[in-house]
Amino acid sequence: MVDSGADDIERARELIARAQRITVLTGAGVSTDSGIPDFRGPQGVWTLNPAAELIWNYENYVADPEVRRTAWQERVEHPMFRAVPGKAHAALVELERSGKLLALLTQNIDGLHQKAGSSSELVAELHGSNHGTVCLSCGTVTPMADALERVRAGDDDPTCERCGGILKATTIMFGEMLDSEVIMRARDAALACDLFLAVGTSLGVHPAAGLVGVAAQVGADVIIVNAEPTPYDDVASVVLRGGIGEVLPEVLRM
Repeated sequence: MVDSGADDIERARELIARAQRITVLTGAGVSTDSGIPDFRGPQGVWTLNPAAELIWNYENYVADPEVRRTAWQERVEHPMFRAVPGKAHAALVELERSGKLLALLTQNIDGLHQKAGSSSELVAELHGSNHGTVCLSCGTVTPMADALERVRAGDDDPTCERCGGILKATTIMFGEMLDSEVIMRARDAALACDLFLAVGTSLGVHPAAGLVGVAAQVGADVIIVNAEPTPYDDVASVVLRGGIGEVLPEVLRM
């Protein structure tokens, strides 16, 4: 259901129609309609089970085989690998086709933007991807699907087949450094846009959340589409509430 009023929807559509260079930031709310739970929402994974956050801590993951085993079991059962893109993903593909999309910055690790048809050249995965694994000893990168097959076959903590090192997903865990090149690319996209659209993100995790402020400071209009309030609502030209899969296609309808 769309909770935002018609006037707010129309105002957002006017801003998008006027814009020439749109940078989009997406968070977990974009993928919840695809069956992927968010982390910090009212029914989020970490809200309902705070202990689940332990498997996303790099130090714990490296030091404790039991944490790794729990993480691998969580991965092998995760709906992410069966998910299909939703209406919000499709709407952003249409925005790209309009020629206005400068960059699609995402905090998501599910790859659904690319699966929906968004150009890999425009997508910047700020927190990495869950579709690959990397060896912490030799740096070899391999498909996540290969490791998950080994888990299903009974290997509860698969190691690197080249050197025997610890494998982790090609995501950014708590305690790891973000990819500086990706973050710089995202900041450049925030500085260069004339409209910044934040969708389905609580805007509580930095540096991603701070990109909203960067765009606002250089004069870009800001539109926030999210089910819950965010710390950046007061800098937005328009704030829209409601289901992302309903609100976003309505706002981006060309």
